[in-house]
Amino acid sequence: MSYTASKHRYERMAYRRCGNSGLKLPMISLGLWHNFGEIDDYENCRKIMHTAFSHGITHFDLANNYGPPPGAAEITFGKIFKKDFKPYRDELIISSKAGYKMWDGPYGDWGSKKYLVASLDQSLQRTGLDYMDIFYHHRPDPETPLEETMAALDLIVRQGKALYVGISNYKPDEATKAFDVLKRMGTPCIIHQARYSMFDRWVEDGLMDVLGKEKVGCITFSSLAQGMLTDKYLKGIPKDSRAGRHLENGAITESQLTDKVIAKAKKLNDIASDRDQSLAQMAIAWILKNERITSVILGASKPKQVTDAIGAIKNFNFSKEELERIDGILKG
Repeated sequence: MSYTASKHRYERMAYRRCGNSGLKLPMISLGLWHNFGEIDDYENCRKIMHTAFSHGITHFDLANNYGPPPGAAEITFGKIFKKDFKPYRDELIISSKAGYKMWDGPYGDWGSKKYLVASLDQSLQRTGLDYMDIFYHHRPDPETPLEETMAALDLIVRQGKALYVGISNYKPDEATKAFDVLKRMGTPCIIHQARYSMFDRWVEDGLMDVLGKEKVGCITFSSLAQGMLTDKYLKGIPKDSRAGRHLENGAITESQLTDKVIAKAKKLNDIASDRDQSLAQMAIAWILKNERITSVILGASKPKQVTDAIGAIKNFNFSKEELERIDGILKG
């Protein structure tokens, strides 16, 4: 059965400008890091994407190594795109990345021009797209000169293989240098993708200040701390959860769900209840309270998780007392 998007999709979402660019992203984006690999149910993947777009989520975030196995998420996306989303291509923002190992030998990892150009060509083939809207370097390369990596991103834009470029997992000083190099080349970096949640606040130690100064957007991932900032683990570990499935793909492990972490989550859940939100909604709202955040990437295993998460944009304002309570819990 073919898919027709809801006519009311743009009434259900709010959008923020991405740094100093002309691009706007939905405040909630859909990430395909988990739940779109070979082991996952294809029809469920379709339903998740249908639900997302019909609620105004126009941005789907990929990477070459998402799966498992690596490349599988792009293949799954490509099948669904061809079947359901081709008529909507000009309404979609599709991003992918390269920077982690994809194939054996010296040219299948890190940040050389050889690797980045080849990897994007492979990503376009897997997804069936003519171009990526955003292409990221996924992590800093300690050996390749930064100028070469950034020159590859500049080349990719000039070749028409991507419209915009970004970086991910760069520390403040690394990001500052990357921004400067790209600016001089005439292909400015418009976005930085960083891990950020209540449980992982490293971006507050300088990166957000750099992004604000340079007018670069910020999109966050793992903002629900791989499910730890939801009600999923408050009463134990479900067998169908990421921790319960024991997946070795960067997902949460059972050892991370300590008594201390669960105790903090339970206390945070009490504050969320007082706000008329689920814990997941409050965790997303807590990120979005900062206007420098362009979007939060949501990882979803069920369509309902998408609609529930979108509820976060209804209230991302926090009182001083709420913020103090939250900080007190996080500090233990």
